[in-house]
Amino acid sequence: MLTLNLLLLGVVFLTVGKYPISIKESIMIIANRILPLNLNFPPAMETVVFNVRLPRIIAAILIGGCLSAAGSAYQGIFNNPLISPDILGATAGSSFGASLAIVMSGSIAAIQVSSFLFGLLAVFAACLISVKVKHGNQILILILSGILTSTVFNSLVSLIKFIADPEVRLPAITFWLLGSLASVGLEDVKLLTVPCLTGITMLFLLRWNLNVLSFSDDEAKTLGIDTNRVRLIIIFFSTLMTSAAVSISGVIGWIGLVIPNLTRIMIGPDYRTLLPASFLIGGTYLLIIDTIARTLFPVEIPLGIITSLIGAPFYIWLLAREGRNMS
Repeated sequence: MLTLNLLLLGVVFLTVGKYPISIKESIMIIANRILPLNLNFPPAMETVVFNVRLPRIIAAILIGGCLSAAGSAYQGIFNNPLISPDILGATAGSSFGASLAIVMSGSIAAIQVSSFLFGLLAVFAACLISVKVKHGNQILILILSGILTSTVFNSLVSLIKFIADPEVRLPAITFWLLGSLASVGLEDVKLLTVPCLTGITMLFLLRWNLNVLSFSDDEAKTLGIDTNRVRLIIIFFSTLMTSAAVSISGVIGWIGLVIPNLTRIMIGPDYRTLLPASFLIGGTYLLIIDTIARTLFPVEIPLGIITSLIGAPFYIWLLAREGRNMS
């Protein structure tokens, strides 16, 4: 049902925009590209479908799904529903990488590559710091290492913004940090597909381990799980998905926190269903948000603004709910 709803929304949203295209025309244009139908459509119509709307729809689904599934995995391995994918510094590292490439006049491809690599580097640094600390609660130390890494990279982003050209580079950095799919094309979708599908596939294969890690480490070890090793593997693939998503869209907050918790309330805590449902609901959510962002006002609204306005009240409700459960 979730898959069907997502597909139907994708088809419907192909028709939404300033250039009028019906559902039938959208389907026939796509079918004409795949099958030898030899139908003739106005070039402008084909351009809107294939170069503007279809890449945005696919990117929104993949990015929303990646962030949500990664958030769900992080919440499982840390056994905490208030954890999000940026807890270990992936978003902060990606932000620094993109800001650095922008201030150095890098191309769009250079910005994406730099963002992706620095996102991975930030999480690697957090894991390395936590490994060096031999005593204490390892999960808490890892979280604190991530907070430390995020602080460092966020400070570096602030430094770059301070020295950036205020006429051109600073607005570009600010816009990127707010999150948007306005410039996404088919090539971006192709680059995003590999890490996204690789990450979600590996997390799904580790779904039983995620279920076990939701309990205490002692219980997991009695079942033969090497908790540290499995946790690092899950962190790697979750970070791969998060960094790839952020490198394409910029910073879009709250999805990795809000959607996994909402899915857990709807579906339950079993990762055999929670993980794919989180991906589908996350993709649906960002698809709706992106459509609102590009159509509600004459000027497109950055995605990070809308997700923050929705996510913050939900987070307050979630805190109150968790407080009642623990009392």
